[in-house]
Amino acid sequence: MSNSEFHDEITLAEQAEALGKKALKLKLISSFVVHHFPDSWEFYIHNESKSQALTPEEAYLHLKSLVEKSSG
Repeated sequence: MSNSEFHDEITLAEQAEALGKKALKLKLISSFVVHHFPDSWEFYIHNESKSQALTPEEAYLHLKSLVEKSSG
């Protein structure tokens, strides 16, 4: 049985947003923006070369990787 922190698209997006806040606090990223739409969320993580919209899944995986690397 899985012990995931999310159960649907909304909780996944919320976890991605929480990881973004943690990454900011740890100074792993300089900024991020979340656009909330009625049917989806878009994440923008500042990058010096480009900034493209990420899905909640992409943002979660990227931010989780950053946070895990910094703590271990």
